[in-house]
Amino acid sequence: MSRKVVLFIAVSLDGYIATMDESLDWLFNVEGEGDNGYSEFYETVDTVVMGRKTYDWITTQMEGEFPYKGKQCYVFSNARAQKDTENIAFLNENISDFVSHLKQQSGKNIWVAGGGALLHSFIEANQIDEMIITIAPTLIGNGIRLFPEGDYQA
Repeated sequence: MSRKVVLFIAVSLDGYIATMDESLDWLFNVEGEGDNGYSEFYETVDTVVMGRKTYDWITTQMEGEFPYKGKQCYVFSNARAQKDTENIAFLNENISDFVSHLKQQSGKNIWVAGGGALLHSFIEANQIDEMIITIAPTLIGNGIRLFPEGDYQA
């Protein structure tokens, strides 16, 4: 069984994944059934990929230990020479090459955890194998779109 790159994300009814100020607080105010499949999904992945803004939000807004401890975590960032941590390896490389390398390794699925710009790059590189999108019953009005305008069809 080969590894898949999976998007697992929540979006508002009007298509946003974050507010204009990049907040995800709206998501924690939405009620759902259990954890909306998160725990079951989380067991299917051993690698988490995210953008720098998502990583910054997690480290500044979430309390407690790093939420993806025990998973191999990569953060794509344009910043120069960032030092890897116990939980994170920072990357600034071609997405297609990176994904091809990961898929050759044995393991579980690879989760693209956010954000919008990174997801857009994965879609443009045709590197998303499966999308699991939860539609949250709330309106944000404006913010960061799940799928920004682009010249792609997936």
